[in-house]
Amino acid sequence: MNQNLFHTFAQRMRERGDADFITTRQGTGYRYAEALAATERLAGALTALGVTPGDRVAVQVDKSPETILLYLATLRIGGVYLPLNTGYTGDEIHYFLADAEPALFVCRPENLDTARGIAADTGCPQVATLGIQGDGSLMEEAERATPRDDIVERDANDLAAILYTSGTTGRSKGAMLTHRNLGSNAATLVEAWHFNEQDRLIHALPIFHTHGLFVACNVTLMAGSSMLFLAKFDADVIFEEMPHGTVMMGVPTFYTRLVQDPRLTPEVTANMRLFVSGSAPLTAETHQEFEAKTGHAILERYGMTETNMNLSNPYDGARRAGTVGMPLSGVEYRITDRESGEPVPEGEIGILQIRGPNVFVGYWRMPEKTREELLEDGFFITGDLAMVDERGYIHIVGRDKDLVISGGYNVYPKEVEQVIDELEGVNESAVIGLPHPDFGEGVTAVVVPQPGVTLSEQQVLDFLQGQLAKYKQPKRVFFADSLPRNTMGKVQKNQLRDKYRDTYR
Repeated sequence: MNQNLFHTFAQRMRERGDADFITTRQGTGYRYAEALAATERLAGALTALGVTPGDRVAVQVDKSPETILLYLATLRIGGVYLPLNTGYTGDEIHYFLADAEPALFVCRPENLDTARGIAADTGCPQVATLGIQGDGSLMEEAERATPRDDIVERDANDLAAILYTSGTTGRSKGAMLTHRNLGSNAATLVEAWHFNEQDRLIHALPIFHTHGLFVACNVTLMAGSSMLFLAKFDADVIFEEMPHGTVMMGVPTFYTRLVQDPRLTPEVTANMRLFVSGSAPLTAETHQEFEAKTGHAILERYGMTETNMNLSNPYDGARRAGTVGMPLSGVEYRITDRESGEPVPEGEIGILQIRGPNVFVGYWRMPEKTREELLEDGFFITGDLAMVDERGYIHIVGRDKDLVISGGYNVYPKEVEQVIDELEGVNESAVIGLPHPDFGEGVTAVVVPQPGVTLSEQQVLDFLQGQLAKYKQPKRVFFADSLPRNTMGKVQKNQLRDKYRDTYR
């Protein structure tokens, strides 16, 4: 039996026929039958460009329906899809092409000259272009090439994609994801989140990341539902589209912007059945405000580049603010001591480990790093600090690398941030550890006040008195207009550590 993930998708696409698959605000898009035919033409183009089973296809293009068709065509011919962040610079692209050695690099039309130079330097044999209007040399090749209606045989353990981690510390690592990894997770999410053919997903996420590509698009394909492709998050557009949608997947900043808008009402969200949040922590305050204004409790879930989705608040049942829920079907977890690796008791904080059919098979050409993080018994060390409460809900309390050890005591940044965020006039905060001559690391807070509000360092420190043990209280408080974030909304604490690193010297 052919275990190529596209084999499953193709069956659903045939069944759905003339039903909408992807639509855009401009009126373009594809019905399922049209999309299936387009993958045949693109498969022919990829073959003509020299892509064979197992070859990597690196892609750095802007969001369009055709990008998803390219992803599907790559699967169809047994290739390995390698999406790259649209914000990466030429130097970063050079690293990825040199490391992954793709057979083809697909870039924006306007970047062709630069891309050819990088390809020549890294030994990438072919470069093609793809634009947001369905234009570019790849689509021209698809019109000329002989279509392929076959689906290359793949084993469940063959690679379907490589996604590079953000690389905030050290070199970016290529997480190798198999057909089983992607297929099992999509099927699990369809069931867990009750997706069906009538769903219309409002898609405002980028598609070079697990969330926007594998969660949103794979789940849509598996369910046979439809999605509206938006180039980016725009609150005006979201409010226009919610009466016609049923599901939205977003990062926390989507929801913080929506709750600040007076247009967010039960009436405008009446047709929506589900709001999902992930990729970064959602504050309890935003969760509660959104529910108060709409009657909808946001469903927060937890996933990673290396694992797809692992944990989720329940569709039916309490969606608890500040938690990421419980394991999805087929996923196991354990929380272990940072030093010994032994499981910790309920309610204690440790390192979260995950095992299941969704967990990747290793890092591309990094066997030592793979052995460090993917254990022999199949558990993956996520690097996230977590605890499970008495009701079985899991709380993510921060990244292990963000843990502050001050005077020999462990300080969990999220605990301090939650208290600071309760101070009137605070919009958000980030707590980091900086080199300190006496304590090893000094607890340091960076606070973003609400617009028009002026706060002092002493006000923040006075507010924390009596609420936190002395060793958890910041030794310094700095103020900023905003916190640095990546494209998925995660606060980049490494940038804050760099900026303030000489504070105690």
